[in-house]
Amino acid sequence: MNSTTPGIRSVTARAVDAPISRPVKNAFGVIRSAPLVLIDVETDQGITGRSYIFAYARLTLKPLVRLIEDVGSELVGKPIAPFDLMKLMDAKFRLLGWHGLVGMAVSGLDMAFWDVLGRAAGQPLATLLGGSPRPIRAYDSYGAIDPIADEKDLRRSLDQGFRGIKIKGGDGDLDRDERIVKAVRSIIGPDIALMVDFNQSLDPSEAIGRIDRLAAYDLHWIEGPVPAENLTGHARVRATSPISIQSGENWWFPRGFAEAIA
Repeated sequence: MNSTTPGIRSVTARAVDAPISRPVKNAFGVIRSAPLVLIDVETDQGITGRSYIFAYARLTLKPLVRLIEDVGSELVGKPIAPFDLMKLMDAKFRLLGWHGLVGMAVSGLDMAFWDVLGRAAGQPLATLLGGSPRPIRAYDSYGAIDPIADEKDLRRSLDQGFRGIKIKGGDGDLDRDERIVKAVRSIIGPDIALMVDFNQSLDPSEAIGRIDRLAAYDLHWIEGPVPAENLTGHARVRATSPISIQSGENWWFPRGFAEAIA
């Protein structure tokens, strides 16, 4: 990077526990709020790059804030050159590993660094990276629902223009999951994409059994059927599934995806 590249002046992280108007029930409980860490990277050119992290649990907020600010303090004065900064952070954490809070902190900082470059260039980051901003399809996401109690909300999602609905499964038995999927499909009709997210709650045999029963309802994908680290289980499920399998939100960095694809 040349001498006009912004340099890091300070890094600030703030914890926010934002209430959710529609609590999300999944296989492991109910999420009633969104624990977020908001990150500001201020530069010596007056440009502030911003990002945020979804921290999953409130108890992770304080350690994440501390970790982000401590790592950021060691980068003060460095130019905003994301690949170089990533090498520095890699050297710091390679022996510890990149999973968990370390991976979240590094990712949050990396996003903010790229945001600085986009702002400095006066371009959307997609354009800066060689792409073009464009509309994308969106789906509305629900927890484990009661099709009778939540029918009004489902129809409201369709009225708002959503062409896809995702619901959670796995918090009950196979018969219950099928009843819910059948009822939701009946409400939204055949032309709306329907996805089911099991939040890594099943073992491979359970996942295969559920997919076999649910295939009749024209599902767009099954998400997170087995624990993210069980790559052998993913391969087993995928080999027998007539439905696309979606996963990856708990794989870490390019190397994690490379291992999964291999």
